[in-house]
Amino acid sequence: MFNEATRVQMPALVHLTRLGYQYFGKIHEDDAKEGVYDPDTNILLQVFRAQFCQLNPTQSGAFEQTLSAIRKELNDDDLGCGFYQRLKATSPLKLIDFDHPEANVFHCTAEFTCRNGQAEFRPDITLFVNGLPLCFVEVKKPNNSGGMVAESTRMNKERFPNAKFRRFINMTQLMIFSNNMEYDTRGGVVPVEGAFYCTGARSFAPFNCFREENTRGNKVAPFHENYPYGEIIPSIEKQILTDYNCQVIHTSPEYQSNRSPFTPTNRILTSMCSPERLLYLLRYGIAYVRMEREVDGKIESTDQKHIMRYQQLFAAMAIERKLSEGIRSGLVWHTQGSGKTALSYYLTHVLNDYFARQNKVAKFYFIVDRLDLLEQATQEFEARGLVVNTANSRKELMEQFRINQAQHGSTGKAEITVVNIQRFAEDKERVELNAYATNLQRVFILDEAHRGYRPGGCFLANLFDADQNAIKIALTGTPLLKDERASCKIFGNYLHTYYYDRSIADGYTLKIMREDIETSYREKLTAVQEKLETLVQKKEVSKHQIIEHDSYVDELLRYIITDLVRFRKIQGDESLGGMMICETSAQAEKLHQHFEQIRQSVCPDTPLKAGLILHDYEDKETRRQLVKDFKRNMTIDVLIVYNMLLTGFDAPRLKRLYFGRKLKDHNLLQAITRVNRPYKDMRYGFLIDFADIKRNFEETNEAYLQELNRFNEVPDEEEESMVDTFSQVLESKEEIIKQMEEIRQTLFEYSCDNAEDFSTEISTQEDKSVLLELKHTLIAAKNMANVVRTFGDEEMRNAFAQVEITKLPALLNEVQQRINLINQKAAFETNAQTKLLINEAMLDIEFNFSKIGQEELRLIAGGMELKEKWQRTITAFTENIDQDDPEFISLREAFTERFRERGFVIDTIAKFNEETQALDEIIQRLKAIQLRNSALVKKYDGDAKFARVHKRIREVNRQREKQKQKPMFSFKDEEIMVILKIIKDNIDTKVYDRNDILLKDAYFSKTVLSLISQCLYHFPQIEPDSKDYGFIRDRITQQYLHQYNATYPTA
Repeated sequence: MFNEATRVQMPALVHLTRLGYQYFGKIHEDDAKEGVYDPDTNILLQVFRAQFCQLNPTQSGAFEQTLSAIRKELNDDDLGCGFYQRLKATSPLKLIDFDHPEANVFHCTAEFTCRNGQAEFRPDITLFVNGLPLCFVEVKKPNNSGGMVAESTRMNKERFPNAKFRRFINMTQLMIFSNNMEYDTRGGVVPVEGAFYCTGARSFAPFNCFREENTRGNKVAPFHENYPYGEIIPSIEKQILTDYNCQVIHTSPEYQSNRSPFTPTNRILTSMCSPERLLYLLRYGIAYVRMEREVDGKIESTDQKHIMRYQQLFAAMAIERKLSEGIRSGLVWHTQGSGKTALSYYLTHVLNDYFARQNKVAKFYFIVDRLDLLEQATQEFEARGLVVNTANSRKELMEQFRINQAQHGSTGKAEITVVNIQRFAEDKERVELNAYATNLQRVFILDEAHRGYRPGGCFLANLFDADQNAIKIALTGTPLLKDERASCKIFGNYLHTYYYDRSIADGYTLKIMREDIETSYREKLTAVQEKLETLVQKKEVSKHQIIEHDSYVDELLRYIITDLVRFRKIQGDESLGGMMICETSAQAEKLHQHFEQIRQSVCPDTPLKAGLILHDYEDKETRRQLVKDFKRNMTIDVLIVYNMLLTGFDAPRLKRLYFGRKLKDHNLLQAITRVNRPYKDMRYGFLIDFADIKRNFEETNEAYLQELNRFNEVPDEEEESMVDTFSQVLESKEEIIKQMEEIRQTLFEYSCDNAEDFSTEISTQEDKSVLLELKHTLIAAKNMANVVRTFGDEEMRNAFAQVEITKLPALLNEVQQRINLINQKAAFETNAQTKLLINEAMLDIEFNFSKIGQEELRLIAGGMELKEKWQRTITAFTENIDQDDPEFISLREAFTERFRERGFVIDTIAKFNEETQALDEIIQRLKAIQLRNSALVKKYDGDAKFARVHKRIREVNRQREKQKQKPMFSFKDEEIMVILKIIKDNIDTKVYDRNDILLKDAYFSKTVLSLISQCLYHFPQIEPDSKDYGFIRDRITQQYLHQYNATYPTA
């Protein structure tokens, strides 16, 4: 019974009833004949009909027609787009009342089969809104074989492509997958462990993490902590367990553990499926995206269905909240590649409804400062179904301002105007607007807000002065920090932030590797420079004369072309592209002119094509086509640029960035993150550093870290009080019992009586040798149990029963699953490395270039990472149940001393790396202490007092064992525990109705001593001296008195 149903599925169903879901009961196939559900769609017919009539009281006669239309729509090959438009519509018919969650009904059930002919699948849990099955949940047990990768593979390779499942996939808006473990995504690329979500797809949907907002790094996120959970109704819980033949688990400690609202599965259910959140996601969180690309002269169109990423959800909710507080301007700092354009799309719907509730009509303007960004944004918005108007001049924009209606056309669809202010950004002429319609609300969304805005006299400044009622939402991945142009001074404080570290962990952006070019190449470039300087007889030579010289350019091209060809072979992917950032526009032109000639000399059998993007080269249409050929058509392999495309250019296939010039500040971070978009199974973007940007990168990184320290209000020095809170077969009966006692001693630090807790305790263990030793110990115990059961007489069996571990199969299975998962994690690393090594070894020796070095560029804009670690560390110190543990004391003293000397403000990369490593080590050691303490406390039924006494006895015994002295009580933890539990039971009984004796310390101490003596009378083999009696008495007395005084403090 220790499986995914009992460990995750049943507890999740019960948790859903806490969130407000009604348990519908188990649904059988025959129920379709009774009209309970529609077998074509799995709609709960009686529920749907009742809700339809309630929400549409004047049109209840339209029910059958609506149901028929839904059946037809769900069969359309449109990823459910038609059905979704009907679902979120509010007129003429309403399927869901989004404005009044209480007017809807929410149901859940399990094992509800989706069947079409002979094809079927059976989600573990199905969730209904007004009888419509809009969400399903698939669960696996912790440490399951294959992790969540197996579930992702099954969805993407078996369910999504199967046309027979189309109607069910089209109906389902939200899919959740969990193995009830904390996240492990292998650096954000592979969903191995955790709770993930996605929506429908044709053939592939990425599994997204969901991290609840928790800016202070609390142990439990505030939303989960403060959610108004309902009471679990015993009769409903019994019905759930009975329907799935799980009654026997009701009193098990594993089930009680998994019923907690704070397990990974139950947390994501609260975050995404609590009624208000689910309705928000259904209303605003789905986008249909239609993209086009040219293949062999033909236009191919593909459509995708997207669901809000969690940072987009929380940003939209935060903006609504800030607007309701009267704030009209602010920054959204989301890292590049995290979906800011998609966020803008979602905001048009969210804010349109927000202002509609105030009887206002919202009009949206998306402001960019380059033509290519206007075209890119227009394509993105149109792909998502918005009607897009454009303004590329002041005259065009002012004409649109004169139109007060939110919609220009007659489509009725949401609209947005994309404005390119490049030509008139510096226009200082005063802006005059016509009489402002009282019900009109302009919303300006400024893309890449670190550019194009000059306070004190520019077009935007004058525009905002002219319309002071406008809402201004500034989007940036790299806010300006310096002086009067600091983004926060211009736009106000941050509305929402999402850092690089989270984006990488979530798999939305990749890590970036910096490569130094090989020594021999540096020597060649140096030789070229020396030769040129000699030719001009040591006269001063301008830098551009060298870097634009044919010799220099040709050598540069040989390296780039050879490197890209080699990189593609190593990665096994010919679609990977590169970009060269040149030092001057003239150098860029010459690189382009020489490209084909050098390619023929370097790799004549490998076709490569380069495109040149300069503001004064060719016309706009040609440049637009070159960008399209690189991004979509993949007929351009290398882009050669100077200033253009360094920001806002989004091409996932770009994975090799050749850095030929130095950049600083936000320009540097913007440029290097051009290669951080996920693409296929790539784990890194690569930066080839010709310009030695490392120092500039570290300075820029530190500046952003300091900005986050400012935003998070980190003081120069933390309060000192904050630091302080810190044989053959059969052996003799005696021999078998002795061996089993030794095994129990080895397993003492684990919760062997609760397989769920045991699973949690080993889930953080990454050392396979420790797990293998644990496995061998459990196998030995299992073999011993089999021997006794098979060959032992009744006396031996009775004696063995006193020391037997009863849950060995479940414990062994957990350990093996954990080992399998670690092996799989290693395989991801090994397979990738092996692939690269084999491909590299197969290359011809003439292409075997060696690099000076390689390192990851850590984008630590997430200063919150350290702050959260500090908070977690301090919390872990204060929450430790045993403040007298010698290991804990030494760790606390070292921590206190280290951070009292150094403070808590990190302003350099070196310090960041050093403190990160130090905190990681401390957290790991504290976690190990905490796990051991928790396991010991469970031995005493949650009584930490006796766990602490047990540890003090153990510490004394370790010293005595070294000195070969007699133990205090016993050297065996099991025997110490038995004695202490008897003492505990006696004392607890004594003080249960006599708390007054605790007020008399001396009397209570004598009472404890007497009880200890009485208890030890039953253990004649133990003969402690009077000092031992006194030691135990004092420790136990102290624990009870401390507990009493903490509960009932004296005045």
